[in-house]
Amino acid sequence: TRSRLPGSVPEQRASFVMVQRLTYRRRLSYNTRSNKVKITKTPGGKLAFQYLKKKAASVKCGDCHVPLQGIATLRPTEYSRVSRRVKSVSRAYGGSRCAVCVRARIIRAFLIEEQKIVKALSKKKQ
Repeated sequence: TRSRLPGSVPEQRASFVMVQRLTYRRRLSYNTRSNKVKITKTPGGKLAFQYLKKKAASVKCGDCHVPLQGIATLRPTEYSRVSRRVKSVSRAYGGSRCAVCVRARIIRAFLIEEQKIVKALSKKKQ
């Protein structure tokens, strides 16, 4: 045995643990976005890959790009399987624009109409 110098760290033996190798269960053999897996242990004690679905992005407002409240976050194909009430809210521009942007649109339209009326009246006076 070697004599240890003061302040040195004692040598540790490397312990090797056997790890079960896993292979993909489908034909795609690359770690792409559509081929994500998680490792699970089966009731028989073996390790196996479980394929994960892609995470859904929430529907966003077309004007300000804020996620819309009250609308389910699903993958595109799943939207065809759910009812209409899950995909929109009961309001003008329901599943497309947020409430703040709808309010701004309504006020803008009202003010533009008011401006047209004022312009027409000022033209009549002259």
